[in-house]
Amino acid sequence: MLIAFLLVQVTIDVASPEAGVIKEFVAKEGDTVEPGTKVAIISKSGEGVAHVAPSEKIPEKAAPKPTEKKDEVKQTPKPDVAAEKPKKSTPATSPPRQAASEPQLPPKDRERRVPMTRLRKRVATRLKDSQNTFALLTTFNEVDLRSEYKDAFYEKHGVKLGLMSGFIKAAVSALQHQPVVNAVIDGDDIIYRDYIDISIAVGTPKGLVVPVIRNADNMNFADIEKEINTLAKKANDGTISIDEMAGGSFTISNGGVYGSLLSTPIINPPQSAILGMHSIVSRPMVVGGNVLPRPMMYVALTYDHRLIDGREAVFFLRRIKDVVEDPRRLLLDV
Repeated sequence: MLIAFLLVQVTIDVASPEAGVIKEFVAKEGDTVEPGTKVAIISKSGEGVAHVAPSEKIPEKAAPKPTEKKDEVKQTPKPDVAAEKPKKSTPATSPPRQAASEPQLPPKDRERRVPMTRLRKRVATRLKDSQNTFALLTTFNEVDLRSEYKDAFYEKHGVKLGLMSGFIKAAVSALQHQPVVNAVIDGDDIIYRDYIDISIAVGTPKGLVVPVIRNADNMNFADIEKEINTLAKKANDGTISIDEMAGGSFTISNGGVYGSLLSTPIINPPQSAILGMHSIVSRPMVVGGNVLPRPMMYVALTYDHRLIDGREAVFFLRRIKDVVEDPRRLLLDV
């Protein structure tokens, strides 16, 4: 016989271990109980049964008259049709308690436990600290990536003009226009940095590393490209030093190399903002009144809203867009 203790508000039917009548509820309606906890007392003979449930009224004609004769006390409520079937044809007459109280988990031989590397633990700790400390907010924009000087640049400097150098120069200009993005909160004070060290997030087979380009505000496009190539090679070879990854006042992360279309990057503490680059997609854009296919990229700026207001964040990202789309603005300072 199956008895569903619906009045105790269980999420699954609780199978009674034996047939009988509910004599007393141990758990009250609305209580939260652990699997295997006794919720009611079952009477096989029906002795002492006063009621079935606190909220269920028994019709007067169905209530047994009190008597001292034992043979009359043995009367029980009429069982339903399902209970009168032979036990062998009722698969749930005596279900194992474990099946009703414990979920079925995959076998342990299909799982592997591997210790985290020191690098992975460090990255996990810093990123979680960032979420717990900063008031993270992200603003977005899109950039039209024109490439008019790649060939001439390579012929003069001997290195390819990549996207990263353009975004670093644009970030330097934006940080100079909005110095609060280059600052950081320290207790009740704000520390304004008079230098610009750009951290570059690089994914390696061993994990994420963030080498730093020092004094990026004093470097030209060619110097930045050479420094990026040197640091990226060290990062992939595993020869990069701690000093080359320490510090940094602003971070640029390029998830586009993996095909990311849009994301909300997490700030690299103790910085106050991070720029996220994404994949380049050819999309129809209105240029000079005509609809033309253009190589477009979404860019995202995640910032600490405790320090940086939305106005400064939007102006910062707009400056990056303007400089990347037209680097000549750097010469004219417009």
